[in-house]
Amino acid sequence: MYSKLSAKLKDKELILASASPRRKELLKGLAIPFTIQTKEVDEVYPKELTGSDITDYLALLKSDAFKNLSENTLIITADTMVWHCNKAVMKPKDRGEAIGILSSLSNSVHEVFTSVCIKSAHKQRVFSDVTKVHFKQLSLDEITYYIDNYPVYDKAGAYGAQDWIGFVAIQKLEGSYFNVMGLPVHKLYKELLNF
Repeated sequence: MYSKLSAKLKDKELILASASPRRKELLKGLAIPFTIQTKEVDEVYPKELTGSDITDYLALLKSDAFKNLSENTLIITADTMVWHCNKAVMKPKDRGEAIGILSSLSNSVHEVFTSVCIKSAHKQRVFSDVTKVHFKQLSLDEITYYIDNYPVYDKAGAYGAQDWIGFVAIQKLEGSYFNVMGLPVHKLYKELLNF
């Protein structure tokens, strides 16, 4: 028995162009077959861009790495970013930067933007979602415990909502939890149906 989406995609080769284990897990939740294929992209964006314009640009940039698609291929690319105090908070380069990032997010509200691009041989569609995340006051002990025991260097904002820090720090979400994890699957489902 096919779902409406799997029936629509049954003759398509769906490729998730992301190495993120969280995106892989979330896309699996839609019960549609897909493969993973990644390409190296230099994730540089024009400095005048802000908020979801940055993630829109990067999702498109990632999709542009895939050329000459066959008629039945669909590529999904995505980019997630934390936005706090009117600036982008990227992945931390080292322990000190991770401590600084989580200290700045402590006892405040930040936004998480995720943009997704669906691309075929003849068209592409970019859409985004935003979630407001309310963090409690974090102690330095909590921050260093998290950084020293969980992988933070591959995550925008130096944290994963699904990790220990998410259970401890997140007081409230306004928007999709899955968007914070890196893929707004509720919107992706709708966009794939309409693509």
